[in-house]
Amino acid sequence: MRKLAIGTVVSGALALSALAVPAAQAATPDLVFADVVVNKGRTIVVGTTHDVTVPVTYTLTRPADLTIDYKNNAAGVMLYRGGLADSDNVIEDDASPTCTTTATTATTVTQSCSDTLVVDPSSSLFDAADATTWKAGGYYGRMDSDLDDSDDHTSVEYGFAAWGNKGTAKLQRSARLTTDASPEPVRKGRTLTVTGKLTRANWETGSYTGYVSQQAALQFRPKGSDTYSTVKTATSSTGGALRATVTASKDGYYRYAFAGTSTTAAAKATGDYVDVQ
Repeated sequence: MRKLAIGTVVSGALALSALAVPAAQAATPDLVFADVVVNKGRTIVVGTTHDVTVPVTYTLTRPADLTIDYKNNAAGVMLYRGGLADSDNVIEDDASPTCTTTATTATTVTQSCSDTLVVDPSSSLFDAADATTWKAGGYYGRMDSDLDDSDDHTSVEYGFAAWGNKGTAKLQRSARLTTDASPEPVRKGRTLTVTGKLTRANWETGSYTGYVSQQAALQFRPKGSDTYSTVKTATSSTGGALRATVTASKDGYYRYAFAGTSTTAAAKATGDYVDVQ
């Protein structure tokens, strides 16, 4: 499980290994992170292959005499799971934020900032425990380097500080649903069997696997209508399989709909058209 590590990339100039070296190596500035909003307050849904870009906005107040240049020092927002000092996992920014000064005093500068976190399911997430509510935190990292070896000595020193519990963000696994109604066409009054499959992202294997013991609504939309109505409920079995039977009455579309759980996002299948003769 990855521990807290900040890697802020600004032309490759800054790479900080957070908490690997005590923050006491360098003076910790008095930073205030406020009004942190992750993904516009929406749940972050992650599949198995595509990176998910997560917008973040926040307010940063810093000392007026501190310049954050994203070369020798950096500040930003991260998501972490577990404790701040010994986190179970961290999602961090990979570029410098965009900040606009909104207020100044003799001693402080307040900025409105926007940042981006990138969630790569193959490297950012590790197991089912990551499908939960994460905390947002602010961080500051500093690198002091003396790479002039004319005196037969070089050194690089790191300093890091973090501020926790600045907000929350919910992260869920993406889900998929299929629907297949048969026979097609079908005579009016005959039994129609509607099968499907409910799967969800498995970040450990990089694939979608069956989600068992979950209820999905079988819905029907008559031909010429835009509205689906629930006609039955099915429970997923081995491999996420779904099965229900209905009496064919008129032309229309059948689909399964899954309302989601605390760990898995909602999903709806594409409707399967049935011609009733």
